This record gives sequence, structure tokens and C-alpha cells, in this order.
Amino acid sequence: MATENPPIYMVGGSKGGVGKSVVTLALVDYLRRMDVNVVLVETDTSNPDVLKAVYDEVECASSDLDDVSGWIDFVNICDMHRDAAVIVNTAARSQAGVAHYGGTLASTLDDLARRLVVLWVINRQRDSLELLLKFGATFPNAVTHVVRNGYFGTPEKFTLYRESNLRKTIEAQGRSLDFPDLADRVADELRSQRLSIRKAAETMHIGERAELLRWRALFSTMFAMVTARA
Repeated sequence: MATENPPIYMVGGSKGGVGKSVVTLALVDYLRRMDVNVVLVETDTSNPDVLKAVYDEVECASSDLDDVSGWIDFVNICDMHRDAAVIVNTAARSQAGVAHYGGTLASTLDDLARRLVVLWVINRQRDSLELLLKFGATFPNAVTHVVRNGYFGTPEKFTLYRESNLRKTIEAQGRSLDFPDLADRVADELRSQRLSIRKAAETMHIGERAELLRWRALFSTMFAMVTARA
């Protein structure tokens, strides 16, 4: 079946602390400003920060992807909201669930008439790459983009990824993307107050807002490259 419905955007990385949540927040903000109907699926059921930040702006659901029932619920959510782009914020612990039950989603993508677009957020360590290889075995037909989080340094510092065969494989179909760093004091305010980016742009002091809008313009350029191909 030809792809007709909006994509499923899965923001992954498997390990904690690479920046999945902030990339998810940014993607929600970008798509909403592009007038895309969005549903957020929060899979970090123990610490649902993204859901708490955007629940009054977009349709939200939670699903435990450590469990087969969670994958069934997730597929049903995608089916019930066929007119919406589905954004999935994956939990740090979800790798085992992907390996065991991810086929529940992979086998239904044609029926859902959706493409799976993966944004795999990495730091500069090897395990980010090794986990992507395992993830790719479950979703071989996904369009996968690797997102180098600028919080961990400039693109040139991601030496392991730059020199890897994995990069060549990714760039044969997807992209290597550079997610811009955000000043710590602004990022800390986003996290501590559980703000969406839209709310932050309306409520932050002028200096912090200027930094937020600088960052927003940069990540918007990055996401435009992804969504144009989705």
C-alpha cells in the first residue's frame, strides 16, 4: 500500500541523557508551527516530562513500550489518528521492548499507510551507535536520521560516528543532522518548569527569549530537511 498518511516520527537513542526529550519538544513545536496535526505518544511512563509540557497544546497519549500491550496500544493510537503525524518520545529503557515487540509496529506500517521516520539522537560515545544497529534490525525499512546533539560538541567532535561505516549506511537513505545547542540557563528553565517551546517563547524574559528564538530558528532549519523527505 502506498504511503498516504502522515509519518510516525520516533525520537530514539535508547540510552538516557542524550537529549531525546528536548529533540521531541522541538519537533512538536516545529510541526505545530507548520500547521501539522500532531499526536504525542509518551513512552517514558516514569518521567513523562514531554507530555507534561505539551499536553494542553496537542493530543497526547502514553504507552509502555517495554510491554507487548503497550505496542498494541501504540499501533491502535496510530490507527485512530490517521490524519495526524505521530511523534514518539522513547524511554531510555525501551531497547529490550523494541527487540521483543517492535515487530508489532513494523508489520502494520503498510496497513496504517505510514512511513516510520527515526530521529536517533547520539552523544559522542560508542554505545549510541551500537544501540542504533540493534534498533535497525527491528525496523529495517525505517527512514533513519542520526541527530548529533550539539550539547556534546561540534560535529567535528563526533569522531566515532563520522568515521564509521554506520554513517555511510545512514546517509544512503537518511541524513546526519546537527541539533543546535541551547544555553544552559534557558534549557534548565524549560526542564524545571516543564515548558513547551511555545509557552517559553511567550513567558521568558527578553534575554532568555532571544536565545530561545535563535535556537528555534536553527532547529527549524534542521527539521525542514527531515520533513521534506518524510
